[in-house]
Amino acid sequence: MKKLLIIVILVIIAGGVAYYYMNKSENVIRIGHKEYTEQRLVGQVMSEYLRYKGFKTSTTELTGTMLVFTALDNGDIDVYPELTGTAYGAILKQDKIIGSKETYNYVKKHMEEKYGVTWLKPLGWNNTYVLSVREETQKKYNLKTIDDLIAVAPEMIMACDKEFQNRADGLPGLQKFYGGINFKKVIPMDQGLTYAALNQGDIDINVSYATDGRIAKFNLKNLNDNKNFFPPYNVTPILKIKFAESHPEVVKALEELGDKWSDADMQKYNLMVDEGQDTKKVANIMLKKAGLIK
Repeated sequence: MKKLLIIVILVIIAGGVAYYYMNKSENVIRIGHKEYTEQRLVGQVMSEYLRYKGFKTSTTELTGTMLVFTALDNGDIDVYPELTGTAYGAILKQDKIIGSKETYNYVKKHMEEKYGVTWLKPLGWNNTYVLSVREETQKKYNLKTIDDLIAVAPEMIMACDKEFQNRADGLPGLQKFYGGINFKKVIPMDQGLTYAALNQGDIDINVSYATDGRIAKFNLKNLNDNKNFFPPYNVTPILKIKFAESHPEVVKALEELGDKWSDADMQKYNLMVDEGQDTKKVANIMLKKAGLIK
């Protein structure tokens, strides 16, 4: 009986050890992203590249900056693509406009110190906010800059994503920075619908993303941010320092994505997804064109 008991115990221990190493080898890198085209695309770019490098991945879509950041902070996801200007304004609550490199350095330093979250190399493009109008609207009111909007804004309906309405780097800051600019109505709307609404004349102004391909597709005109209100929004993978230290091979792979795509590249790829192409397929096209995969 003693021998049998010892054998049973050894089998249990061996099974536990095998289970531990199996799960360790099956470790899945959990990637999060926000709920609009470019974030979905970048989430798949990171996922597909890590898979190419031999890792297993999962992707999760979350609504809004604070929700996805909280998921990272709580350890519910391992990495997600964040924008430097979003972290600077929405997470760190800063409103002084500084340059692209300075913004990156600021958010990297302060988020490491405050949250234990580190920033890797930016992927190359700046997806800042721009205010877009139809060409006929631009000509009718002779609009070239955001300053030019102040006099006519009370006649206009503007659409934006829900976050923009409340963020310091969104509508409240814009109104304060540009002398109390007020619109007839501001409609919160899914970003995927705003461009068509503008093109069809349902709204007069759209808060667009600079790398959205529908700006060119619909021949929309972007107003110059003549007072430089909007900060730079360089898209960058971010992750907890503890995770980065324990997964150096993941960090190395993600760093290889740095500086690989321009604003023009992303306008093209975002439009491909918006016009119905599969996000994962476009992500693989991006990686192949950049020479990262075969």
